[in-house]
Amino acid sequence: MKYTFILDGLNCAHCAGKIEEKITLDKRFSNVSFNFATKKLILNTDIENPKFEIQQIVDSIEDGVTVKSEYLPKAKTKRNFNLPLYISIALFAVAFVLHLFDTAQIVVIVLSIVATLLSGYKIFTKGIKSIFKLNIDETTLLTIAVIAALILGEFVEACAVTVLFALGEMFEELAVSKSRRDISKLSKIKADTACIYDENGNIVDVPAEKVSVGSTIVIKPYSRVPLDCVITKGESYFDTSALTGESVPMYAKAKTELLSGMLNQEHMVEAITTKELSDSTATRILKLIEESAQNKGNSEKFISRFAKVYTPIIIVLSLLIAVVPGLITGDFSTWIYRALVCLVSSCPCAIVISVPLAFFSAIGSASSHGVLIKGSKYVEALSKANCCAFDKTGTLTTGKMSVTKIEALSDYSEDEILSIAASTESLSQHPIAKAIKAEAQKRNLALLELKDFNEKAGFGVTACDSKNTYSCGNFSKDTGDICVYINDKLIGTITVTDTVRKEAPSVLKRLRKLGANNLVMLTGDSKAVAEKTAESLGIDHCYSKLLPQDKLEIMKELQGDKNTCMYIGDGINDAPTMALADVSVAMGLSSDAAIEAADVVLCSDSLSPITDAVTISRKAISTVKANIVFALAVKTVVIVLGALGFAPMWLAVIADTGVSVLCVLNSVKLLHK
Repeated sequence: MKYTFILDGLNCAHCAGKIEEKITLDKRFSNVSFNFATKKLILNTDIENPKFEIQQIVDSIEDGVTVKSEYLPKAKTKRNFNLPLYISIALFAVAFVLHLFDTAQIVVIVLSIVATLLSGYKIFTKGIKSIFKLNIDETTLLTIAVIAALILGEFVEACAVTVLFALGEMFEELAVSKSRRDISKLSKIKADTACIYDENGNIVDVPAEKVSVGSTIVIKPYSRVPLDCVITKGESYFDTSALTGESVPMYAKAKTELLSGMLNQEHMVEAITTKELSDSTATRILKLIEESAQNKGNSEKFISRFAKVYTPIIIVLSLLIAVVPGLITGDFSTWIYRALVCLVSSCPCAIVISVPLAFFSAIGSASSHGVLIKGSKYVEALSKANCCAFDKTGTLTTGKMSVTKIEALSDYSEDEILSIAASTESLSQHPIAKAIKAEAQKRNLALLELKDFNEKAGFGVTACDSKNTYSCGNFSKDTGDICVYINDKLIGTITVTDTVRKEAPSVLKRLRKLGANNLVMLTGDSKAVAEKTAESLGIDHCYSKLLPQDKLEIMKELQGDKNTCMYIGDGINDAPTMALADVSVAMGLSSDAAIEAADVVLCSDSLSPITDAVTISRKAISTVKANIVFALAVKTVVIVLGALGFAPMWLAVIADTGVSVLCVLNSVKLLHK
């Protein structure tokens, strides 16, 4: 069974990685994923309610973390005023001034020790516990460093190190908490209650999960749509920006479909629900965002592997610095101090926390632009995409087709040909079939009663009655028309046209500027129709008359040139191609199949957000690289200076907590771009 837990009180990214790793290595659990940004742990296990087992594992690594089966929002409380730390800062300031004037040394020692204990008692407690648990983390290193400094008589420096570390921890926690609050705002698109009429005709609030499909709900002004539904009474404007990123309100009236998460901006309307809460759009969006942490990219995986190798190397290096020169010079105290500076400055927390946070911030930012990215590995793929392959109908074009010409090639009239075609296509959901049926309905044509319908992708539909077999589909040789047959005899053709999306030219132009040097169109349409569309859009290569397996082969060829290929389609008919592509994008939220098949989902019926997704992904990767380079560069410089005796302990603390705060803030910026 699948379980979701909240690790409340977990603010250490390094510890989070250790917890996730330990649970993953436990054979009782599978598909383990922890999202540090949301504190959510997702796993599968045969253990019934494994909360106790998870708590044991968490306690073995980090104290003060509570495993919760269900997240309950906390009541708003006043911001914690860290009085001991502020007192410590004041005491340290006095001790430092007295130390500068080399006076009242007893007072300096007392003030320094008191300030050290006040600001660092929690840190020292955790550090000592970590030693017994054989978990070497930054609190352990700091505890050892402070004790060593006190033994060496460096009381003011021990105090400075502790106060700076505590300040850094506080700022880091504030930065992470802010990012978590920003990310949690995404959950506001989901309404917990719905308004319905009771037996007396009064409007009452009920839990949204208790409203069944087909129920009448009331959507009041300035409230969110709780469930996917269709308006039956009233009209209003709805803010869809939380779902699609579109800032212009949508006008909705009777028969207009509403998606959960939209915000009613004006008048009260009534609607019939079409989906339960668990299947509604807002719920699915939040689920995709929460589970995106499970699809980790190479960068996140590299950081986990890097931390495993990096920390032991630094510990060995520090031991060598402490021991070897000490044996040569006999001055162990100096070299032990230098080794401690190296240890404290080397903690990888800045990288371990900022890299996953950058990816999650990017995914959150993309969702606010109407793009759902299912994991950091797809962020990476989007950032590198240099080949973009598009389906035609419904992707580059609107998919809203219409019949523009009927040509009789026999004794049958145009209306008879259209009636036969509509009868044959009566069960098909293909856009062309819908256009033919709509035209027949517009002309009030009677349909034949047929049976034994057989639809074959890329070819068309056949059906029969007691006398004849009827065929309708793409059986012509590059004419671009739909052919209608009776008993394999061509009786006429129907021309169905589609219109290019108005945003398509600008989207393709922007993709080129973003590095897509090969724009490809893959379609089952005839050569004439496909080439006309491709030419109007400036497509580099156009492949027409393709069956699903043909698209698959072409995608393999495109990838053979060492391209990172992105495929954009409807996510229904092209599932094999979408699965093979390095990253696949589906249009719109109306199809469950699209959401399941694609790596990226565009919430609106528009191509425009795809360029936002690529831009955000590239910014995320550049942020990750910048954080890694900055953190390693600062730490390397301080480690070298520390080994040479030019870096004091307080500089090592800045290289640890200070760099962590800057990297976290740099990652969080992605949420507000």
